[in-house]
Amino acid sequence: MAEGQAQELPAIAWLRRRWGRLRPGPAPAAPPAPRPRVAIVTDSSAALPPAWTEAFERAGCFACIVLPVMAGEEIFTEGEDVDTALGLALAAGRQVRTSRPAPGQFERAYRAFEQAGFEAVLSLHLSGKLSGTADAARIASARVGIPVEVVDSQTAGMALGFAVQAAVLSAAAAAGPAEVRRAAEERLAGAEVLFYVPSLEQLRRGGRIGAAASLVGTVLSIKPILTLRDGLIAPLERVRTAPRAVSRLRELAVTSAAAHEPAVLAVHYFGNRPEAESFAQALATDVGMAPDAVVVSAMPAVLAAHTGLGVLAVVVSGPAGRSLPPDGAPP
Repeated sequence: MAEGQAQELPAIAWLRRRWGRLRPGPAPAAPPAPRPRVAIVTDSSAALPPAWTEAFERAGCFACIVLPVMAGEEIFTEGEDVDTALGLALAAGRQVRTSRPAPGQFERAYRAFEQAGFEAVLSLHLSGKLSGTADAARIASARVGIPVEVVDSQTAGMALGFAVQAAVLSAAAAAGPAEVRRAAEERLAGAEVLFYVPSLEQLRRGGRIGAAASLVGTVLSIKPILTLRDGLIAPLERVRTAPRAVSRLRELAVTSAAAHEPAVLAVHYFGNRPEAESFAQALATDVGMAPDAVVVSAMPAVLAAHTGLGVLAVVVSGPAGRSLPPDGAPP
């Protein structure tokens, strides 16, 4: 038996050698994803949904500076705590204020990207006519070695957020500084913001009322529909009742979406989420989109501090044109 086993060993060895030649080798490794060259910095006024923020951070080229809100003597940043505190303060008629962030916050973000080896930073921010945020970013940009382009978006909310999305998608594809900025500016150029507030009082208190100041003191039943024009709040239409104002806001959004086709849409709210979700679903039906195609995002505290409770806003913009890799795609 031992002799028979000895005679089989060479045959087994030969079969193993043949099998080794026939078996396919390991699949070639996929080429590495392109490394972003440009970092994107924005602020919390962009109203990015949390899932978007997480996806952008996974892309490795994104940072968001949180803008502070003061309710009474307390200072808050974004999150559930500030939403609760702000909502209570607004309902009680207490003083609510905002202030620009310290330049040091931007400087830390810029330095982190400089140390990570990025070529440049594109910093996209809330309208300079509504906030000193862009000014703080410019001060910080002069303190770092990496080139930083600060862009005053002349807008707010997801009108800025969609531009940030376009910039991150472009940067994630390893585009250079000029191409990334162009992607953001194309989205900003066509974006439109329409919104309704039950009262102009909070805008008046915060000094953000702009050309809409002409509406203060008019008949109380007048419900204005507002917009952002050249970076400032401006009146668009006067409507007699709140239900009619919401209906008219939807009509204007549908008209704007048709002009931007194919459009992307977002709805903002503060303190009235069920109304915003119902509004977004109706708007999606009106423009022929899937029920969940309209982004529904809470009004960031730094904006809600001025619009007050019950605000309903619509942002209309053009498409992004790119997509993130599968492990970092926003909804």
